[in-house]
Amino acid sequence: MSFRDNPFGEVRLPLLLGAAAAGVVALVVAFALLMADRRQTYQEGAYNALRKASDGVVAPVTGAFAAPVRWLGGVGAGMGDYFFAVSENRRLKAELAAARTLRDRAATLEDENARYRALLGLAIDPPVPMVTARAVSESRGPYANTRLVNAGAERGVKVGHPVLSENGLVGRVIGVSPRVSRVLMLTDAASRTPVMIQRTRARAILTGDGGWAPELAYLRGRDAARDGDLVLTSGDGGVLPRGLTVGRVVRGSDGAWRVRLASDAAPIDSVRILLFEDFVKLEDLRTLNRPAPPPPPTPAPRTAAPSVIAPKAPAPPKAAPPATGPARPEGAAR
Repeated sequence: MSFRDNPFGEVRLPLLLGAAAAGVVALVVAFALLMADRRQTYQEGAYNALRKASDGVVAPVTGAFAAPVRWLGGVGAGMGDYFFAVSENRRLKAELAAARTLRDRAATLEDENARYRALLGLAIDPPVPMVTARAVSESRGPYANTRLVNAGAERGVKVGHPVLSENGLVGRVIGVSPRVSRVLMLTDAASRTPVMIQRTRARAILTGDGGWAPELAYLRGRDAARDGDLVLTSGDGGVLPRGLTVGRVVRGSDGAWRVRLASDAAPIDSVRILLFEDFVKLEDLRTLNRPAPPPPPTPAPRTAAPSVIAPKAPAPPKAAPPATGPARPEGAAR
């Protein structure tokens, strides 16, 4: 088929003219750029008329050519974002999962540090030496509840020592080995703890029965307990120090007064063992009962040396007193 029969033959002339115009524009732009790139100092008067004209021509032309390039770049970036959205989503999900893990770990560490600070901040009046230990195992049954802690006789722990968490009394030591001790919990059926109600000072025996709330046995007095009353150790019998927090009074389903233990507020992981001894054991009774030593002897006062006194001469005999008969007149006959 000849070029004359070509359907695009009619647009040949406009195409040629357009190409020629584009070539002229390209030459003008190239010349302007060449002149603009001349090596000369940018001093006053160096910005001459030719450079002004070239800048005026180049600015709109380069802007017109740059607009499609910018548009194509934006389209390419959008397409890249669209095609890589799946991988980006996966990456963001992985970062979010890692951030959540770090957040949970930070919250756990914060809670643990707060519990440690509370545990280390326990203060007993009068001060009692303490040993910090960690609960390593638990033995639980229908009526039994004991735990093992990793502190024993090597650290001064003895049978009978009270055990506390950061919230309150946990129990007391009932068995000791060199490195491990067994703690009888307050809920154990064999646990008996002398306590008192802080509000009324009423005494009672906290009796474990295997349930979650031990019973207040032998509680006497009118209005001795109310819901929410604070229960403390009474110190009676010298078994435990006085004033340790035990829990709050609640009314059980059976109608009896019971105690919601303060130690149940958090898991019992770390505890402190009070190296507490009864006052009778702490003090030497022989020393207390020993009579006071007698006061030192008082020196006798000094006396003057006795002087030699000459014997007194015997007194002359006294004359006999005259007779006391009736007086006779002088010259009277005898």
